[in-house]
Amino acid sequence: MAMDWDKLRIFHEVARAGSFSKAAENLGLTQSTLSRHIAALEQELKTPLFHRHARGVVLTEAGEMMYRATHEMEHQLATARTRLMDAREKPTGPLKITTTVGLGTIWLTPRLAEFVNLYPDIQTSLLLDDEELDLSQRQADVAIRLRRPVQPDLIQRKLFTVHYHVYAAPSYIQEHGIPSSIDELDKHRILSFGQAPGYLAALNWLQQVGRPPDRPRQAVMTVNNVYGLTRLTETGLGIAALPDYIVGPDTRLVQIDFKDTPMPQFDTYLVYPEELRQSKRVKVFRDFIVAEAQGWKF
Repeated sequence: MAMDWDKLRIFHEVARAGSFSKAAENLGLTQSTLSRHIAALEQELKTPLFHRHARGVVLTEAGEMMYRATHEMEHQLATARTRLMDAREKPTGPLKITTTVGLGTIWLTPRLAEFVNLYPDIQTSLLLDDEELDLSQRQADVAIRLRRPVQPDLIQRKLFTVHYHVYAAPSYIQEHGIPSSIDELDKHRILSFGQAPGYLAALNWLQQVGRPPDRPRQAVMTVNNVYGLTRLTETGLGIAALPDYIVGPDTRLVQIDFKDTPMPQFDTYLVYPEELRQSKRVKVFRDFIVAEAQGWKF
């Protein structure tokens, strides 16, 4: 039995969104149109695909089976589209790049203008998120990550090492002095990232270093954005552990060192799925960003 692809596409979006209203918004259709297509698909299959409830929809057992099938179809279509685009002479088509908010804002964004000028037929989009997007689900094509990926199907290339140091504004030091040891941190005002993802735990290093795991230092304020944390440090409110790339050589912030106490650091990697190995768009971006990373030390 041949099934209408439009119905399958609509079913897939409703299942992914978890509600008719959100799926309708994503697809640019009315809820009544979506409901009509889903009802017709369920009639063709002679089985319900969703349990309806007040907050949305939940897949039935048959719906789960259908969702796995449509997800694989969508994945194969996306792969075929990528290969067809890359078969052309020039790199062309969409390229979704993702990295953290801090690294993307401070280091990557200023470099993308040159890339766009070099490859105007590539529709480049930058997705900044401290939560890692799923490349296998094609949430993005290429990622710059602050840790080595563990997924076996991701191609990886080390770019550089990001170093962290403790920083304070001159106004803070004038009022509170400089901690000369880890123990003296207990007397100082700590700024931190708050609920950071595990791989960004270095941003909360000042709360944890020299303290039992269950008794961290209390932060005077938290900010869930590394750029915001830097700007807050510049006001003189407290001291913070910051990546060197976000501070930069022209900063007024003062670097605070602790003897014989190693600071956190991250190896940063460019990663992309194995299936995009032959993608011209990915290849030219890889070569561009590797060249930009050479010689940089953070």
